[in-house]
Amino acid sequence: QVQLVESGGGKVQAGGSLRLACAPAGRSFSRHAMGWFRQAPGKEREFVAAIALISGRSYYRDSVRGRFTISRDNIMGPVYLQMNNLKPEDTALYYCAATAAYYDDFTGGDKYSYWGQGTQVTVSS
Repeated sequence: QVQLVESGGGKVQAGGSLRLACAPAGRSFSRHAMGWFRQAPGKEREFVAAIALISGRSYYRDSVRGRFTISRDNIMGPVYLQMNNLKPEDTALYYCAATAAYYDDFTGGDKYSYWGQGTQVTVSS
């Protein structure tokens, strides 16, 4: 069974930082890209950031660009999301996702086959 395990969520005040991590577990599987999505109560899930694991090319939604950084140490290890200058509107359940397929971009949730259970991020004003 393929698993993605997220960690690093928590509660911070506005302006604070958190670092999320997503590690593959269970049955090994090929990954070409990994992404982070989030869903706030009463809202649809939205793309946050993604990274192509071989090239290192990264993608960000406009509202987090310059504040969040997605990274990986190597193509087999965890993927991280460093979140700085957090705002109350960043409050959401953050999900990690992975895909073995090749696309021109990785901003759509339909590109991903594997999903984690989510980790809560709460930012207070």
